[in-house]
Amino acid sequence: MIDGLQRVADLPDSPGVYVMKRAGGGVLYVGKAKSLPDRVRSYFQPGARLSAKIAAMLAQVDDIDYFVTGSELEALILENNLIKKHRPKYNVVLRDDKNYPFIRLALQDSYPRPEIVRRVVRDGAVYFGPYVPTNALRETLRILRYLFPLPNCSITIDGTAERACIEFEIKRCLAPCTGRQSQVDYREMIEQVRLFLEGRDQDLVRALRARMAAAAEGLRFEEAARIRDQIGRIEKVLERQRVTSTRLEDQDVVGLFREGEAADVQVLFIRGGMMTGRKDFYFERAEPDDAVLLTAVLQHLYDRETVVPREIVLPADLPDEALLAAWLSERRGSRVKLTSPSRGPDAKLVALAKENAEAAFADHRRKRQTADAEARELQAVLGLTRAPRRIEAFDISNFQGAQAVGSMVVWEEGRIKKADYRRFGVKTVRGADDFAMLYEVVTRHYGRVQAKDGPWPDLIVIDGGRGQVSAAWDALRALDIDLAERKIDLIGLAKARGDKGERVFRLGRSDATSLDPMAGSTRLLQRIRDEAHRFAVTYHRTLRNRRSEASQLDAVVGIGPIKKRALLKEFGSLDRLARAEEGEVRAVPGMTDALARLVVRALRAADPRRG
Repeated sequence: MIDGLQRVADLPDSPGVYVMKRAGGGVLYVGKAKSLPDRVRSYFQPGARLSAKIAAMLAQVDDIDYFVTGSELEALILENNLIKKHRPKYNVVLRDDKNYPFIRLALQDSYPRPEIVRRVVRDGAVYFGPYVPTNALRETLRILRYLFPLPNCSITIDGTAERACIEFEIKRCLAPCTGRQSQVDYREMIEQVRLFLEGRDQDLVRALRARMAAAAEGLRFEEAARIRDQIGRIEKVLERQRVTSTRLEDQDVVGLFREGEAADVQVLFIRGGMMTGRKDFYFERAEPDDAVLLTAVLQHLYDRETVVPREIVLPADLPDEALLAAWLSERRGSRVKLTSPSRGPDAKLVALAKENAEAAFADHRRKRQTADAEARELQAVLGLTRAPRRIEAFDISNFQGAQAVGSMVVWEEGRIKKADYRRFGVKTVRGADDFAMLYEVVTRHYGRVQAKDGPWPDLIVIDGGRGQVSAAWDALRALDIDLAERKIDLIGLAKARGDKGERVFRLGRSDATSLDPMAGSTRLLQRIRDEAHRFAVTYHRTLRNRRSEASQLDAVVGIGPIKKRALLKEFGSLDRLARAEEGEVRAVPGMTDALARLVVRALRAADPRRG
């Protein structure tokens, strides 16, 4: 163990970030400090009251590294970046790295249309959201199309199309593509969409009533009736969606529920007084300090290209509240307020968020108990070394040996753990040889695990029979991994020909074990195996599509392999690239104005539906 007080003497008295490391250089903990020596000294002072978690960490500390920063705010940002990079064992590390979905309205376009995006960029468009879970976004889009006759296509709208599609005939679109709906009228409709998404329903209804009165006064009774019906639909939708609030603010409301070592944090996203979604953070073994836990959740939630609301309502005061508010204000571009009300409407919203956290906690516990029972049953049925806490499953996907890929998915402590998924492009095998492909994938994965000494699974599941299990076993033996010593079981899961039932193949056993199709343990194995298959097939399909898309880019003079990869990585697909504006394409590293113009024009000319 390091002599902490001696190390403190070497630290400069300034703001910064300290990094506690174990022997060998592994990062145990990253923290920020207003004064580096004062903060680090607090860990090593004689008689310091430390939690069991911190005491266990300090027993492993072999070195303390540090970074000096110009301010506490810079220290906060650097701390966040280092936690994301190293994922230290003793920090509160949230593994969900997905970007949340938003609705984007490109108001700078002649005919803007709502589109789903997962990145917020400063491009002149307005963004609404986040919508979590994703079905909240789908419901919002369904409501938008119910309320407004928006085009539901991807063609370029310029008013010159020869005829309208079926959407116009059934009155779900006013055919701006043909000029039947003028650009002025279309922009007015988009402004109504914006008011609705911002929750400014009173302004929206007032504007529609004025239009209805003007239409009736001009004897355009059919138009007036259509607007009247639209007002009725809007009022019906808003009545169902409205969250009780005295102010129509953009707020994120945080609720916390604890029981034993576990905790659940819920964040309710309220935009313009309407709840657009919620985000759930569940911790099986949570940080015991509420302030530390909530701070970690806020840093994770807003440390991405996302929309920071004007106000964040918390269940408790945070010691670094002013610092967090400064960081959030910088990300938003205007002042962000953190509050922790004890009474009033916002306190009721915090109580609502806590109710959601408690309900989600109970749901997680129920699922965990079911998963634990399934794992114990699996141990009994198959005679496993122990009830598996972590299961890793492998699958191979290829088409007649072409574009072969492998997948590895993880189930841990009752939940699928997507942060630990891995996918592999098969590099050394030519032709349709699943055994050799599996050998390569298993060798590559456990070679890395061996180098890092973990995490190790309790059970390895191979999608296949005796031959696949033998291939995986050969790969593990080649790495000198002793499964018995590590208490790891290896099985294959496959259906018998002509039989719908599942069978399990084990090392050293000539006969397979037939599983009860109604047993929870069987369903657990099937879910994990099917997830591995889905992940492999999805990756395989993605590679095939990229190969096809890249071939279309070959026709553009000046676009070589490096620029192709950069474009497809940035936009994700050829369709998105073709719909992008020239300025967006120009922003990709290596592109010029002339090349961006060539790419967009070539792709849209190849398929006029894009635009």
